[in-house]
Amino acid sequence: MKKFFLLAAAFVTGIAAMAQTKADEVVKVDVEQYNFGKLKQNVPVTVYFTLTNTSDKPVVVENAWAGCGCTTPEVSKEPLAPHASTKVKVGYNAAAMGTFTKDVYVKLVGIQDPKVIKITGEVVDEANFNTYTKTADYKKAEKARLATFPKDAKSDKKSK
Repeated sequence: MKKFFLLAAAFVTGIAAMAQTKADEVVKVDVEQYNFGKLKQNVPVTVYFTLTNTSDKPVVVENAWAGCGCTTPEVSKEPLAPHASTKVKVGYNAAAMGTFTKDVYVKLVGIQDPKVIKITGEVVDEANFNTYTKTADYKKAEKARLATFPKDAKSDKKSK
């Protein structure tokens, strides 16, 4: 009889775990991954993602963090009303040369797995950056960036 109850409890727990709400079912982000392109070394940059509550209940951000100290996310922890939006500010210090991919995690109260947002790019020295800003590739990337992020939510690309 004990084995039956243990098996039944394990079954119910397994079903409950599979039915647990996922972050993607409650919130959406306007852009899942943002590519900064080439950045000048030691010139910090910032991008703003829009996080929208797609549920019919308020959502609260419990925490936001990144995989290393070079990336700093900030988001309000005030309750987000149904269908309302808030900004997730993500800064990157651009100290280390080379390509990068950084994950930013946004943990919601009551939801086990966090929402993951990514930033990518390549940090180059000043001479290479100055050369790059004169190319057609740079102009194309800037046009795409401005199309993706209108004035009210554009990235703050200070490395120009």
